[in-house]
Amino acid sequence: MSLSPTSAAPADATRAPEWGPAPTGSAGWVERAHAVANRLSLDAVERDRLGSAPHAEVRLLKEAGLVTLLAPAEHGGAGASWTTALQVVRAVSAGDGSIGQLLGYHYLWAWAARLVGTPEQIAAVEQAAGEQEWFFGGAVNPRDDDLTIRLVDGPGGQQLSFNGRKSFSTGGRVSDVTVLEGVIEGTEQHVFAIVPTEQPGLRFAGDWDNLGQRLTESGSVEIDDVRVDWASAAGYVATGTGHEFVPRVYNTLNVPLIQAVFVNLYLGIAQGALRTAATYTRGTTRAWPYAKDVKERAVDEFHVQETYGDLTARLWAAEALADRAAEHLERINAHADTVTPHERGEAAVVVAAAKQVATDVALEIGTKVFEVTGARASANHVGLDIFWRNVRTHSLHDPVAHKRAEVGRYVLLDELPAPTWYT
Repeated sequence: MSLSPTSAAPADATRAPEWGPAPTGSAGWVERAHAVANRLSLDAVERDRLGSAPHAEVRLLKEAGLVTLLAPAEHGGAGASWTTALQVVRAVSAGDGSIGQLLGYHYLWAWAARLVGTPEQIAAVEQAAGEQEWFFGGAVNPRDDDLTIRLVDGPGGQQLSFNGRKSFSTGGRVSDVTVLEGVIEGTEQHVFAIVPTEQPGLRFAGDWDNLGQRLTESGSVEIDDVRVDWASAAGYVATGTGHEFVPRVYNTLNVPLIQAVFVNLYLGIAQGALRTAATYTRGTTRAWPYAKDVKERAVDEFHVQETYGDLTARLWAAEALADRAAEHLERINAHADTVTPHERGEAAVVVAAAKQVATDVALEIGTKVFEVTGARASANHVGLDIFWRNVRTHSLHDPVAHKRAEVGRYVLLDELPAPTWYT
């Protein structure tokens, strides 16, 4: 976590003049995110079909200033809140769900120093990340075996050597730095560290070949003797007998935060699906000539109006619940050092409720838009399939049934979710 400003690749993009000065306030950043989404939507289907690593897309995020949204203002960032960041993820996802996911995961991993680091580590990482516009990736899939960390001798003393394989990562080849997590051999000590992505010890297979979210660089990665000093072990401090991690409740907020990212990813994709479908219905869909009450235009048909109205109402309701979840997380972020297990648990429950609703709504919208666009809308060049494919793929990250049960146990038993890798 003590990465120096020169230990990762420098930013390859400066703020493009076309974007003008940085926005002021949350609304301005969300508006800019919508502008980015509009640009991404122009060729989202073509890029999805091609499946190339999204270097240009990440450069666009950097040029628009979205990558440093959470970074402190003194280091070139916007110093924005998580509420704003989640709204930005939602907006970008409406244009391209893959890039929305990359940005959302980036925000989480860029926040990793604040979650578990010492004050000195937080300051060092945020300075380097803000000034150099680092784009973060992560190789922390908990369903795989933990990476093994061996203690080895290095030039300046004892180092930690990360080794192993992760079947899923996010950000991969398009990231500047990667977050690793492992367990020190022979102990139960977990260690997070941020390492430069461009190094021989990180080998990305480029084997992500799934139904959706095709541009997220989510394939497997081999980690071979990736070394960090103890100063880069997040949250560890030197003691008279070695190094010790002092836990606090705030360390466990990573899961509610990433689940909130998922919520806004799905809702953004649903927004994009409705918007794209409505444009198609207005301009291309034909009215049904055998109805009892034949209309000249599809937009005047009752069942079309009713379907769009119902789907929009459901989406608005899901967005309101997502915003409520963000408020819970924001209150916790305001007093990170004193957050209680009860506060953390209540936030996790509301996020779980938002997750289940967002999943259901987004999947329903991704399917039902075909019923109000018509048979010709299923043509590959239209690309309406991308929205359902993206939500269906990512919503399998962890079973939504367990989110429903978490909320149910809270209602019936007053039981809060215990912190795990998924709750």
